[in-house]
Amino acid sequence: MTIEQTYFRKGLGLKHQVRPLIEAEYHSSLVEEIRARGYTQTYGDVTVRLAEEFGFCYGVDRAVDYAYETRTKFPEKKVYLVGEIIHNPHVNRRMREMNIEFIYPDDNGKFDFSRVKAEDVVLLPAFGVTIEAFNELREKGCVLVDTTCGSVLLVWKRVEGYARDGFTSIIHGKYTHEESRATASQVRKHPEGKYLIVRDMEEAEIVCDYMTGAPDAISREEFLQRFGIRASEGFDPDVHLERIGVANQTTMLANQSLAIGARLRKAMVEARGEDYAETNFRSFGTICSATQERQDAVEKMMVSPPDIMIVIGGYNSSNTNHLAHMCRQYTRAFHVEDSDCIDPESGTIRHKPDLAVETPELVESDWLPQGPFELGITAGASTPNNKVGDALLRVLRLRGIELETGGTPVPAEPA
Repeated sequence: MTIEQTYFRKGLGLKHQVRPLIEAEYHSSLVEEIRARGYTQTYGDVTVRLAEEFGFCYGVDRAVDYAYETRTKFPEKKVYLVGEIIHNPHVNRRMREMNIEFIYPDDNGKFDFSRVKAEDVVLLPAFGVTIEAFNELREKGCVLVDTTCGSVLLVWKRVEGYARDGFTSIIHGKYTHEESRATASQVRKHPEGKYLIVRDMEEAEIVCDYMTGAPDAISREEFLQRFGIRASEGFDPDVHLERIGVANQTTMLANQSLAIGARLRKAMVEARGEDYAETNFRSFGTICSATQERQDAVEKMMVSPPDIMIVIGGYNSSNTNHLAHMCRQYTRAFHVEDSDCIDPESGTIRHKPDLAVETPELVESDWLPQGPFELGITAGASTPNNKVGDALLRVLRLRGIELETGGTPVPAEPA
């Protein structure tokens, strides 16, 4: 087998073959009906409003396609997946049912590829992998199917460029997230490349205070202790904050990423002047368009908030967590990882009540409003439409509303 045949980045030529199966498994005629009616439809005393952008984005759709194509093209081979293809429990469960074995990282984000053989196939997830993991797998000679999202690749290009030109990459992201780790690794293509990962504006302010020498700035030792595991090896804030370039994990809150970039530039201006910042600060648009569109759709919906909001997506899905956080600013919102978190039999809902991934689920009863109400629904970029449709059916069932195929209410039985 030639080198070209062991690396697939643009699919495996089987899209038309697997697409009918994917459509059958993930499509929802109910969701499509509501979309066709202007994203709003009333069933009994429940008015349903769908966000105008939600669910599978292009990158996720492509990753799922490639996984199905891989299993179809290599039916007899051992197929491994590095981490999770996307952060959705239903989709990852389907991967396991297709006999795809998962290789999970340790607490430090390292993968053990010792079981992978040259004759095996390895799927790289939509988040990408570190350059070290990629190189290790290439050296094994196994077949690699790379589903890394194009939006992620654009961020990598920026970060690699920063490192090449002597700029430290300040990445707005979660240092434990696969994508942020993979993005940060791009600086290691250059021996002097450096990075620092900041989680939010609070951490960005700490960096800014250090840059400006603010009276309450933390010491160098405190800085290194605070950001130690989130900074590149040998990072020195006295040296490596002189020239910076801003990037972000693509699934973070877009307005927060932009605000962090603006705040860092302002700090550089305060510390060294506008002329210095003009040549020593860089910030390129690395916001994922799909993430932005889904956040914009929620903001539009929240101009007139529904009575309750259901946000569907994995609890470890960054973009879903941020959508839920946005909704909670305006209305009562429930983040469920799957439609089966809504139980029509018991009348309960299981949900994650805040942004932190490790927060345990809550189980609530009597959670639906009394009388007529508006129900808003959105979903993270890794959530298939069938889960959105099923969640809606479960809520309607709680109200005693059963739908026929196509979304038509079933007439009530005579008393």
